[in-house]
Amino acid sequence: MKRVAIIGSQGVPAKYGGFETLVENIIGPYKSPDVEYTVFCSARDMDSSLSEYKGAHLRYIPMHAHGLQSVPYDIMSMVKAFSHFDTILILGISGCVFLPVLKLLTSKKVIVNIDGLEHEREKWDNTARRFLKLSLATCIRWADEIVSDNIGIQDYVRARYRREARLIAYGGDHAMRDINTKRQQAILDFYGLTPGSYDLSICRIEPENNCHMTLEAYAEHGRPIVFIGNWDHSDYSRELYNRYHGLKGFHLLNSIYDLDILYAIRANAHYYVHGHRAGGTNPSLVEAMFFGRPILSYDVIYNRCTTQGTAYYFTDKESLKALLSREDLDGAGSQRVAREQYVWEKIARQYESLY
Repeated sequence: MKRVAIIGSQGVPAKYGGFETLVENIIGPYKSPDVEYTVFCSARDMDSSLSEYKGAHLRYIPMHAHGLQSVPYDIMSMVKAFSHFDTILILGISGCVFLPVLKLLTSKKVIVNIDGLEHEREKWDNTARRFLKLSLATCIRWADEIVSDNIGIQDYVRARYRREARLIAYGGDHAMRDINTKRQQAILDFYGLTPGSYDLSICRIEPENNCHMTLEAYAEHGRPIVFIGNWDHSDYSRELYNRYHGLKGFHLLNSIYDLDILYAIRANAHYYVHGHRAGGTNPSLVEAMFFGRPILSYDVIYNRCTTQGTAYYFTDKESLKALLSREDLDGAGSQRVAREQYVWEKIARQYESLY
């Protein structure tokens, strides 16, 4: 029996983002009986009365998992994990400056999923970016295995650090549901939507996700759009919401985590717009690919790698508007890639092969 600690996520049940969904799906239902998971969770963000979930043990750290507390949160988790497990799987690099100390304390295997290039995100100031670069370099130097979910990130690690990262993708088949047409229509009616009459974008409302570009293009073009995100997150998100939420055809919805509701909105959209320009494989893009809708994606290497060239790419407001005017776009290629590459059963086996 391999005892594996998972560190770096907010915890499960998943209700925040990509790492949480990753944990949710590798701890079950595809888990091998030869692996026992313990997930370190935030007592500030999660219900700490839950001691087990999907067969995994849950341990709580009295800090938030994100923001300024993410570094001590990860480090405290490592301290509590180093002597009790065969393998430590760390999600993200926030606390990886501690890895040299951890490796002195234990000979247990340490695996790090480095996620995207966190230091490239615009939300960080120069001090934070320097720290994140240091943390990434320390991680690359000291981890036993490096996991990348995107070929673009894998190539960056090879070119910059002369080290091979193991490529393990992100899954998206959890987004598919068995919901009949009547139930879907009820969900659409609740939000005032008509099947096939709107486009869709889902992301955190950050400058690096080009939310301003997408909204401006739609305002000028006139196509209806449903845009789901955390609109009360920052000055940037609130400014965009106040500017666009009253426009005809604009449905700016707060973050939705109910997969049934998301399924109905995704399944009945016309186009899916993905504006991310930083990071590696974005979960919202992988999930959207399963629905067979044409994908309009910002043109960076990470998005081209994820979609394997099957999406339609834009670089600015005008090129996005040009795509919105076309009626010959097809999503079958992206759906085929998703069904072949981004299924959780395959991904769970790949992680277990590292332990």
